Amino acid sequence: MKYPLENLTDKEFEDLVVLICERILGMGTINFSVGKDGGKDAKFRGKANCFPSESEPWDGKIIIQAKHTQRPNASCSDPDFKSILKNDVVPSIRKLKKNGEIDYYLLFTNRKLSGIQEAKIEKFLEEAVSVENRIIGLEKIYLWLEEYPEIAKIADLNKLLLPLQFDESDLKIIINAFNKSIQSNKETISKVLKEIKRVDIEVKNELNRLSKNYFDNVIKKNLIYFQQIEGFLKNPINKEFKNKYLNTIDDINAIISLHREQYDKFEFILEYLYKFVLNSSPELKDNRRLVRLFLHYMYYYCDIGEEVKKGHKI
Repeated sequence: MKYPLENLTDKEFEDLVVLICERILGMGTINFSVGKDGGKDAKFRGKANCFPSESEPWDGKIIIQAKHTQRPNASCSDPDFKSILKNDVVPSIRKLKKNGEIDYYLLFTNRKLSGIQEAKIEKFLEEAVSVENRIIGLEKIYLWLEEYPEIAKIADLNKLLLPLQFDESDLKIIINAFNKSIQSNKETISKVLKEIKRVDIEVKNELNRLSKNYFDNVIKKNLIYFQQIEGFLKNPINKEFKNKYLNTIDDINAIISLHREQYDKFEFILEYLYKFVLNSSPELKDNRRLVRLFLHYMYYYCDIGEEVKKGHKI
């Protein structure tokens, strides 16, 4: 079963990693509380059950770290992950090694990991810190979830597969949060929004450099919910929230226009906005899927992003 692990929180992903390590290393796996972890989310000391193999298991001080991303279809070959390895992982391992706390290093991530990239990363870390290490990507996590099905049950991963449920009260909360988050950080004066005509989505994707992979695998699955949002915004009873929505997307477009060239693909902007809103409004933690859905609605209906003519902002 392929669960959308990007919809977990960082803490939920760390807990999932610990559950896996209890199987492959042993029940002596110890996890740490949320906060500055000093490069370790969990640790294990002793002889591992079956990792990296049953014939030659690790035996010693094993440090475990989880690097979670909420960006769908993220890869270990992405520039931001290379930066994490260089600026976060390597310094942390060096400090652990200096303090005598580490013999082996195990890094988990919910990013895609190819065989070539796996070898490159492990070699890079080995040369940088002289510590035997392994990196575990999304594919291997899926295999372990199949091998140890009880983990998915304990971690309640099936909730990630349920259809997204929301009502008007949820939409009001989302719109209020979007409005508060963007308004408090806007740098431009609001302008009047004009009605526009839907355009060919493929043309819009090309103009905004949004990848077909992201559209097909992330945005497309949310299309079934868009009519419900549209009905809410068109209802005269919700005029107050429609105005907040219009102000919010106007501010978002202003922000995008200032920073567009810093991002290669538009999905990076969508995911940045997603994280920004969640960080600004922690109360949305339990509604985080709806936050991303709302951004996808804004994009699909041309409320944010470039329109037909390149350079023309909505």
